[in-house]
Amino acid sequence: MADNVLEVKHLRVEFPTRKGVLVAVDDVSFSIARGEILGLVGESGAGKSMTGAAVIGLLQSPGHVAAGEIIVDGQRIDGLTDAQMVDIRGKVIGAIFQDPLTSLDPLMSIGDQLVETIMRHLPLDNQSAKARAIELLEKTGIPAPLKRFSQFPHEFSGGMRQRVVIALALAANPKLIIADEPTTALDVSVQAQIIDLLKQLAKEFHSGVMLITHDMGVIAETADRVAVMYSGRIVEIGPVAEVLHDPKHPYTKGLMAAIPNMKEAGGYLHQIEGSMPGLANIPAGCAFHDRCQFKTPQCSKRRPCLVSTTANHQVACYLIEGCQEQSAGGKE
Repeated sequence: MADNVLEVKHLRVEFPTRKGVLVAVDDVSFSIARGEILGLVGESGAGKSMTGAAVIGLLQSPGHVAAGEIIVDGQRIDGLTDAQMVDIRGKVIGAIFQDPLTSLDPLMSIGDQLVETIMRHLPLDNQSAKARAIELLEKTGIPAPLKRFSQFPHEFSGGMRQRVVIALALAANPKLIIADEPTTALDVSVQAQIIDLLKQLAKEFHSGVMLITHDMGVIAETADRVAVMYSGRIVEIGPVAEVLHDPKHPYTKGLMAAIPNMKEAGGYLHQIEGSMPGLANIPAGCAFHDRCQFKTPQCSKRRPCLVSTTANHQVACYLIEGCQEQSAGGKE
């Protein structure tokens, strides 16, 4: 659709090994509209960051996109060469990572890094690029941006460094921003500031945002829609309010039940029994069935397809009416 800045269709990411091919992302499809924040959530190893890396073209060898399509701003990019992706990253797709120190050069001033990025992707001279860099620092909440322009990363706090990384991600007015755990390394008060900043900038710059996190609280405060991933697959996707307050998939229900209720004193924390399978041991059928208290014989035989429960809410589970019929031609 024209309003979608990102469309991912049946994405499959494989890692060839001597013991066989490992599938890290398996038949994943979703879209992100302009100005929309889509959260990807799930346990470690669910495939969230791998999906983001595939979109931005930063899969580590021997990992590769084995099937599917990635379309950004109307252009299919999954078949582009590394040299072609250099022009896409920064200009069309911006990135915000968990540790800002890995994104910043400790030997260059903040201003020089911003100016270099701006001039790499936009037809601006040094003076115009500097003016834009200072404007970005101001927009991302850096106090005294003219003074800070000449300072180095070690002179900034963790929260301020993350703001600089966000300014870098926005430097060339990208259509899509991949934010991979952007608040994990920050304290709670700074997390709230970064969350507010992401929401504000997504609307102001009309950029789509893929927010990758394991934190349901961050998803609740930031995202418009959320996709829940398990073993490289999307098991539920829909508006945040619907998914968080009325989850349909047993895995999503387990994640929500595991969040402590501050209004209830005492008791035990709920947990999902077992652990996520390794890539070499993903079971047939629904990958979650070994841990699911609602499993049926069908769950271990054939993979369920995503089916709609409401107009924008989809779930891949045989507990959902109509799933069995749609999955009849699916994968074993």
